[in-house]
Amino acid sequence: MSMPPMAPMPPMPPMAPMPPMAPMAPMPPMAPMPMTPPSGDLSNTSMIMNNNLHWGIDVTILFSGWPGHHHPGMYVLSLVFLFLLAIAIEVLSVGPTLKPTATPLVSGVTQTGLYALRTILAYLVMLSVMSFNIGILIAVVAGHALGFFVVKVRALNHLAGQVD
Repeated sequence: MSMPPMAPMPPMPPMAPMPPMAPMAPMPPMAPMPMTPPSGDLSNTSMIMNNNLHWGIDVTILFSGWPGHHHPGMYVLSLVFLFLLAIAIEVLSVGPTLKPTATPLVSGVTQTGLYALRTILAYLVMLSVMSFNIGILIAVVAGHALGFFVVKVRALNHLAGQVD
């Protein structure tokens, strides 16, 4: 079913010039705002936040107290954890091979659940990198690179197996 062609619109009449605006009255000056420091005991608020890239084990990842300050072992453990998390994100990006006998609803729920899990893990890794620690950045990039490599090698081996 086709629509009939539309008639061309008539040209718009020229607009009348706007009258000049009257000058506005000056605004009264604002009163100065008091800049008082917050009250109370702030001795427990020694959270280290950097807004530039830095080295070091004194870093806060995701939440206060993790991996702990002045604990090299916990820092290395958190680097290994983020490395493995980045690998998992790349592996989950491929998606599962679903059985042809699975119903569309089951397949859709499975793929949606895996997508949600991958998104949550990716956001956690992104927030970890936002600590601006170079060690964390290197561990995450290395994890993503290794995970990408593993996924691509598996795909190439699968294709080579189909050709033979």
